[in-house]
Amino acid sequence: MSNISASLVKELRDKTGAGMMDCKNALNENNGEMEASIDWLRTKGLAKAAKKSGRIASEGLIAISSSDEFSSIIEVNSETDFVARNDTFQNVAKTIGALSLKSSDLDNLKSQNVDEKNINVDDYVTEMISSIGENINLRRMMRFESSNSYVSSYIHGQVSEGLGKIGVMVNLKSDCEKESVIDLGKKIAMHIAATNPLSISIDGIPSDTLDRERKILVEEARESGKPEEIIEKMIGGRLKKFYQESVLLEQTFVIDGESKVSDVLNSLESPVDIIDFVRFELGEGIEKASGEDFASEVDSMISGN
Repeated sequence: MSNISASLVKELRDKTGAGMMDCKNALNENNGEMEASIDWLRTKGLAKAAKKSGRIASEGLIAISSSDEFSSIIEVNSETDFVARNDTFQNVAKTIGALSLKSSDLDNLKSQNVDEKNINVDDYVTEMISSIGENINLRRMMRFESSNSYVSSYIHGQVSEGLGKIGVMVNLKSDCEKESVIDLGKKIAMHIAATNPLSISIDGIPSDTLDRERKILVEEARESGKPEEIIEKMIGGRLKKFYQESVLLEQTFVIDGESKVSDVLNSLESPVDIIDFVRFELGEGIEKASGEDFASEVDSMISGN
């Protein structure tokens, strides 16, 4: 049966979690019958990804890739650190990371073709869920163009080249020679990995974040019972401290523990400007299961409970 509609393929994929081409093949093999196609996928081990796709994946790897024109960073999640340290999973992260250099955003990345598999990244991830035996999630990506600037990067907790637990990319512009800018940029990236700034400059702090911080500071100051004119001075001083802790250019450089980051950027023969930065920390913002963990799940499977 060759006339299989896209909607039927999508329905089968939603029900099984199998790849798009696998679903199309299953429907062709079974004359478009949904239940028979599901059974066909199950017998080939292609439908088992469906159950795993609902499990929380908060481990995994951050991957940074680079070319002459672009640098990119992605987060690929697994359920356990054990799988993240597996060569197969690391190859998945590297394969997708290389494709992210050609991708403008996450949706575009998911549609990229994995040449050796002749399937797109989205289906490749589904296939690897079945192969590895854990839920895998391609969570996010960011790409910087470096044709008219320099991109430096740093991986913290590196388990393999370009793979680790925290990844930082910094996009820099300067008239200094490339090696000097790249070297300074890596130190700035290491600093960002350690301090996790909110923005490059004070002007870059999101207005809702600043309003919320100011409100907290006002309430704290008023709790002291001081006069309003003293409260205003207190708020000014505490906001300054907030900037020093949260704004990249205002922070103390962790490499020497003394200099201000803005001064470090002026330490070369020409000033260095930070155009942008991105910091991915593995699993940040993912709500982990509060009940039975994966190790307990394995233990119960072994004991038969």
